[in-house]
Order: sequence, then C-alpha cells, then structure tokens
Amino acid sequence: MSDICEIQKNSRETICFRLGEYKGHKFVDMRVFAIEEGKDPIATRKGLAISPQLWPQFKAALAQLESAMIQHGWLAPEDLETQGE
Repeated sequence: MSDICEIQKNSRETICFRLGEYKGHKFVDMRVFAIEEGKDPIATRKGLAISPQLWPQFKAALAQLESAMIQHGWLAPEDLETQGE
C-alpha cells in the first residue's frame, strides 16, 4: 500500500487515503483507522475501495455532493477556498 494522505476524523480515528494492489487489481482505498495510545493505528472494516476505472464517476459524485451541501447550507463556498492553505 502506498499512503497518500490522511484526515483526523476524531480523537480516536483517522481516515487514510492509499493506493493499493491486490492480485494484480489496482484500487484506491479510503479506510478508517483506529488509534490507541501507544499502539500503531489499526485498519477497521469501515472504508471504501474503488477501482481506478470508477474514479471519474466517484469524483463527479463528490462534486454533486459538494453542490448539495452548499445548497442545503451545510457548507459555505468560502470554506472551500481555504482548503489546502
């Protein structure tokens, strides 16, 4: 697995984004890891693995979801401008 990035979900969990391959099949893995003090993070069953062929559809679905969150007032457009800074 090749770790790409992670997001701290809460004090006990992290969402890890990774590239992986299993039996010749490549996939993008987005998985929740449990964090216990003094121990290495442990992968949980919570997560999603998708093939690279589905990435364009997945990315389009995220854009639709983002628009819906803005429309419903769950997310402000200006919040998106500060990401990555």
